[in-house]
Amino acid sequence: MIRFSRLLLAAAMIAGTVSPFSAKAGGAPQDVVQAKILGGWVTENGTRMAALHLRLLPGWKTYWRAPGDSGIPPSFSWKGSKNLGGVQYHWPSPEVFTTYGMRSIGYKDELVLPIELHPRHPGQPIVIRGRMDLGVCETICMPAHLTFKAELSGLGASDPTIHDALAQRPVPGSRAGVSSVDCELEPISDGLALQATIRMPRLQGEEVALVEAGDPHIWVSEPDAHRAGNALRVTADLVPPTGRPMALDRSALRFTVIGANHAVDIQGCTTN
Repeated sequence: MIRFSRLLLAAAMIAGTVSPFSAKAGGAPQDVVQAKILGGWVTENGTRMAALHLRLLPGWKTYWRAPGDSGIPPSFSWKGSKNLGGVQYHWPSPEVFTTYGMRSIGYKDELVLPIELHPRHPGQPIVIRGRMDLGVCETICMPAHLTFKAELSGLGASDPTIHDALAQRPVPGSRAGVSSVDCELEPISDGLALQATIRMPRLQGEEVALVEAGDPHIWVSEPDAHRAGNALRVTADLVPPTGRPMALDRSALRFTVIGANHAVDIQGCTTN
């Protein structure tokens, strides 16, 4: 059984400066994670495009927003922030890892996560106080948390590191040639069985499909994906905490198809 340790991380950020914060835990290598806030810039829409930059020791990885069966899902809290009306995460396309026959989804060695901050009062400084709970893995996996704060003021400056991460996001289905997504949902003893037919051009390499139910409390089994001509057929089980069949908003379903060179983001499906 994997024994989980806890990593304690702390950060102190001052407006206009970027300071690293490190991870330490008993029995774990020192400086497993080095991280900093990239202050970014004010967009044309009045939001602030910042980023969280994580660097891990060689061979270590952390997880995507939907980490797979063997991963630890990341979560955020922004309690105590000022002039912050909302936060939007722009996740870059992840990698697929297989360890001991189990699949996980995430990033190896480094992650630049663009974070778009929506101010309550445009033009005024944003003070962020954040906490991120995440997992880090090498041969063992450990839950970790980091806390950070920053005052972001002024117009900032365009940052190529953030632009590169934004360019690595999955391509929207409408731009990737997705023509339709048909879904069948059938009750099973503890939830729903999903069968989706996604009509889209084949991606290079092995195609891996990921499914999100729109509710983080709903467990999704590792999807099975098979190509049949111009259609990718995806099946998975969706199990809520109640362990009973449920109603599900089909528009909330989200599919990510990962190929060798890029990924495709597909939101919602039609009734079949």
